[in-house]
Amino acid sequence: MIKIKSGFSGERSLVLPKMVTDMMAADPIVSVLYVTDIGYYPHAANHYRERNEPIDQYVFIYCIDGRGSYQVGGRRYQVGANQYFILPAGQPHAYEADHDKPWTIYWIHFKGSLACHYALDAVSPTAINPGVHSRISNRINMFEELFDALNSGYSIENIRYAMSLFHHYLGSLRYVRQYREAAGQTGDVGIVDAAIHFMEENIERHVTLGEVADYTGYSASHFSMVFKAQTGHSPMSYINLLKVKRACDLLDNTQMRMNQICYKLGIDDPYYFSRMFSKVMGMSPKAYRTHPKV
Repeated sequence: MIKIKSGFSGERSLVLPKMVTDMMAADPIVSVLYVTDIGYYPHAANHYRERNEPIDQYVFIYCIDGRGSYQVGGRRYQVGANQYFILPAGQPHAYEADHDKPWTIYWIHFKGSLACHYALDAVSPTAINPGVHSRISNRINMFEELFDALNSGYSIENIRYAMSLFHHYLGSLRYVRQYREAAGQTGDVGIVDAAIHFMEENIERHVTLGEVADYTGYSASHFSMVFKAQTGHSPMSYINLLKVKRACDLLDNTQMRMNQICYKLGIDDPYYFSRMFSKVMGMSPKAYRTHPKV
């Protein structure tokens, strides 16, 4: 098997120039916690990285789909969907995607005087279990905003804003209970609301009817009947509507290529994506991107 470090279809990555990271290290606001590298690898088949020479950054990896493994401190760990881990700075390590079900990951290299605090006890995989109050989709949007902020320029004000986002991002993981409670959501959630929440939380992967029904605690047939009666759509049709809605947002607000957007939505076939988008929106993704919005 050929093992590769990068070059995955739909990937996004950014390595900040040394001049910029030196500026961060000297800035009194940013130096406490700052990003040096950041990226997203979808369905990263044969992904492998080994560092025998330690680096001085912490390495954060958040797996949202698939599986992988990593080795550090003489131990080997397995990681799956909705889990993250942080590799400590200054230690040799290695990590790789599973051969049969390769992971989809968000990853960040970071430094700073507070870095060790956020990395404390995070060597082992930590689960971010989906739930009504989990706000996983919010966190994914936060990552996208962080990436886009860094990608838009290196002025000190831009960098400071991006790093304030990074504080919030890591804090949402470190203090996950408080992050969920801060949503201020109370009361019972009905079957349809719960299902839509699950769909939104898992918008970046392929979701089956059985998974959504299991989440609500009902059989697939009963769930489908209730869902269509209340929304006018079948569950799978509604999932496609959500994916198209998310695609519109990415087409409007990012420069991501079509294949990147497909992978972001858990769709492997760009032609299928284009047909689905055209059916819902009445125009192709390419036409939508150039279509006047005002």
